[in-house]
Amino acid sequence: MKIGFIGLGNVGGKLSGSLLRNGHDLTVHDLDDDLVSGFVARGARAGENPAQLMRDCEAVITCLPSPAASAAVMEQMLPEVVPGKIWLEMSTTDAGEIKRLGEMVGARGGAAVDCPVSGGCHRADTGNIAIFAGCGRDTFERVLPLLTTMGRRVLHTGDLGSASVLKVITNYLATANLLSCCEALVTAKAAGMDLATAYEAIRISSGTSFVHETESQVILNGSRDISFTMDLVKKDIGLFQKIADEAGVPLELSPLLISIFDDGIARYGERELSPNIIRRLEDATGLDIRAPGFPAQMVDDEPEEPGYEVRPATQR
Repeated sequence: MKIGFIGLGNVGGKLSGSLLRNGHDLTVHDLDDDLVSGFVARGARAGENPAQLMRDCEAVITCLPSPAASAAVMEQMLPEVVPGKIWLEMSTTDAGEIKRLGEMVGARGGAAVDCPVSGGCHRADTGNIAIFAGCGRDTFERVLPLLTTMGRRVLHTGDLGSASVLKVITNYLATANLLSCCEALVTAKAAGMDLATAYEAIRISSGTSFVHETESQVILNGSRDISFTMDLVKKDIGLFQKIADEAGVPLELSPLLISIFDDGIARYGERELSPNIIRRLEDATGLDIRAPGFPAQMVDDEPEEPGYEVRPATQR
């Protein structure tokens, strides 16, 4: 299968790298020519534009920073969609927008899949990330070999749009956990606790989490580098709030998270690394939440393994 990949940023560059590393026929496109050149040097082809990728490839994957960016790319690709073509949207996006664009693809005989990822850039780099996929079952079976190359655990979530709903739910939970980890670490420091010891106490306890075992480490290192920025957090939790509003759910924590990140963006800039939301508390207390012995970036130390489909308990 000839595959096109549009968007070679922090996540897209790693997902497309897994396809290339595993021998797939790959054509890439990005606004950054240097990123494209790097892939060409590794054996990929350079695409001229999104329309050319859809015309020449059987499946085109997009991994872009916003719903608006995805819509702009689809506008270029749509005239080249014919029966048999597949569009895989791996961006974290709005469920309503993916349905709108997917209907346009379907009207021309193509198939659309929303398949966002979860687990961090370090796991995307090794093909060990989790992938949600929203589409018909027949389409899912067609794209499963691609998804299991890019990810370890692949969950068919239902119809188009369902994966995007679940993705922003998980990102909301991760954001809530990040803020609670920040408060826990600052409070531990203020109470006179050794931060390395506090990290371990949380790690071996009922209070641990994926976020603590990754983002708390780069917070304590001081790099705060998780390859994710505050504007992206705000986009994701805003999408979650939109889902809740449309469903009539009166959330209490979610608006607070949004206001905290609005304040963080106002203070430090929208492109500030998201774990640096802890600076609000560092500034307020005068405390330095760093400790020796923690990594500047997370590295996935699990070997790359073939991916597989994860089935809900009701389907096993």
